[in-house]
Amino acid sequence: MQSNAMTIAKTADAAPVRRTGLFLALTLGIGLALAQVSQAVAQTMPDSFADLAEKISPSVVNITTSSVVAGGMGDGPTLPDGSPFQDFFKDFMDRNGNGGPAEPRRSEALGSGFVVSEDGFIVTNNHVIEGADDIEIEFFSGDRLKAKLVGTDTKTDIALLKVESDKPLPFVTFGDSDLMRVGDWVVAMGNPLGQGFSVSAGIVSARNRAISGAFDDFIQTDAAINRGNSGGPLFNMDGQVVGVNTAIMSPNGGSIGIGFSMASNVVSDVVDQLREFGETRRGWLGVRIQDVTPDVAEAMGLTASKGALITDVPDGPAKDAGMLSGDVIVTFDGKEVADTRDLVRRVAGAPVGQAVSVVVLREGASQTLSVTLGRRETAEGEETVTPAATPAEPAKGELLGLTVAELSPSDAEGLGLPKGSEGLVITDVDVNAEAYEKGLRQGDLITEAGQQKVLKVQDLKDRVTEAKDAGRKSLLLLIRRDGDPRFVALSLE
Repeated sequence: MQSNAMTIAKTADAAPVRRTGLFLALTLGIGLALAQVSQAVAQTMPDSFADLAEKISPSVVNITTSSVVAGGMGDGPTLPDGSPFQDFFKDFMDRNGNGGPAEPRRSEALGSGFVVSEDGFIVTNNHVIEGADDIEIEFFSGDRLKAKLVGTDTKTDIALLKVESDKPLPFVTFGDSDLMRVGDWVVAMGNPLGQGFSVSAGIVSARNRAISGAFDDFIQTDAAINRGNSGGPLFNMDGQVVGVNTAIMSPNGGSIGIGFSMASNVVSDVVDQLREFGETRRGWLGVRIQDVTPDVAEAMGLTASKGALITDVPDGPAKDAGMLSGDVIVTFDGKEVADTRDLVRRVAGAPVGQAVSVVVLREGASQTLSVTLGRRETAEGEETVTPAATPAEPAKGELLGLTVAELSPSDAEGLGLPKGSEGLVITDVDVNAEAYEKGLRQGDLITEAGQQKVLKVQDLKDRVTEAKDAGRKSLLLLIRRDGDPRFVALSLE
């Protein structure tokens, strides 16, 4: 407060003496405001986490798993070939019966989990129990029970276990992870480094983190999470589970304040499906998509770079509903779509067989389509075959920093493309051109320009001319590489 007063005093020194009363009023007012802010901060910072820890502890469990692992060579030093000690240690190991293949042995692992129903359903990470043939649950009370595996989901690293108890078990409920804000207090509990039940506290450091999976929605926290915390709960201040502690970022394997918890809104859907079916049953739309970047939005004449741009529509629910490559999905089941990750999560969380309303932008106008979702697990792994078409006569041309040629049957075969593929194959890319910077390479196939098919070099030239005449600054190309499509916007200036 002293430094603030000094600053104001210096500013007010040049004012007439009659302003002294105003200066005092301002000083008192600022002091009162700062006192109110300090009081508000004090009210939001808990004096202690003890009451919360006491409330949630009975529902958190330690998990010990064991499995039989194949035996390798017996333990011993690793020596380079030709080392003078190599023969000595080999003779020593042979004499002691350790030189041959080791017998299979049991391996143990530790993790954490939490009870979500009084009849004994327990949530943990899949990697905690993966491959285990024996799972033992230790409760906060010290009781131990054997658990059986109900189901797993490798995509979110979630597993559901079940124990049989002769009495109702204390349990916790899921909270709404979407309500968590960066800076909110959170508490993690689990079995770090096998030390037993342990509580750590911190804040939400970031939201909507993705690590590797299509369904990732991690809460990042600085609450201490270490090995052994995997599968344990992340609580809000109401004692509700808002995340499942899954991973850490660390150069040494220990906590450095960067931990990741799978968001409860993802986990609760997975748990419900595992509990009902023993497996996941995610919705499937049947499209390939990419984000709408600012340059793609400009090339398409869109007012905002949001939504999910469809790059391909193989046989499936979306094709049956009339969706087309180049459509931009802006609304799914009544909710706006921010980007591709958002759409993937929304579709996955929708019931299989349900008809949903999808709003797409097509050639500047919105259309509402009704799509009956399929099941992702059934559709995965199925190959899509590009319909056959008559190839164009070979010809070459240069534009947009690209040298392109009309695709011939021999070109298609050499590139490993399906029979009947059509478009313009890129035979060279100027390394100083924007096309190179955006990842276009020799062997890529251009199938559309300006959301129209291109079969001949002249088609591409016409699309460039049309875009310039329309005042566009860029042209949208649909590129295929190894069968995977993506849109790229190239500048026309």
